[in-house]
Amino acid sequence: MHKHNLQPKHELVYLTEDASHDAVIELINAEAFGPGRHARAAARIREQGPHDRSLSFVCTDDGETIASVRMTPVLAGGVKGHLLGPLAVRPSHKNRGIGRELVRIAIEAAKRKGSEAVILVGDPPYYGPLGFEKVAYNALEFPGPVDPARVLVVPIAEDVHSRLKGTIGWRA
Repeated sequence: MHKHNLQPKHELVYLTEDASHDAVIELINAEAFGPGRHARAAARIREQGPHDRSLSFVCTDDGETIASVRMTPVLAGGVKGHLLGPLAVRPSHKNRGIGRELVRIAIEAAKRKGSEAVILVGDPPYYGPLGFEKVAYNALEFPGPVDPARVLVVPIAEDVHSRLKGTIGWRA
């Protein structure tokens, strides 16, 4: 039996993040976003307090961590929600639906935990099909400049859009 011409087998496994993933996640995010990533408005919110590991996930391929999504608890105007990001997939594994699957898993986990909304700053054409809607223009004030057209939300609770007004920041 000749095995040499078979495609390499990929064992993609999605796991809840734990502390053992920190170094590789930092590497993946540095690779994806570069040194300017810490200056972004969303990054400033994430610097205010820790992310929620129970809602943050990695994807491994044959035991190697190749993608990550993190969720940070935020108060956005009157909404107790979660800020999604960073979401990053290693270049070797792009365009295989891994990022979309991580987003789906994170949103489902947030719903189960009682989050009122999942918010992010991102590309509407990518995130729209994943359930994200545009937040009203300039409704949320970030700790730094942000493109209002890229502020998106998956509303989970009632009246989320009407309550997404004011500042957004980390919540305990």
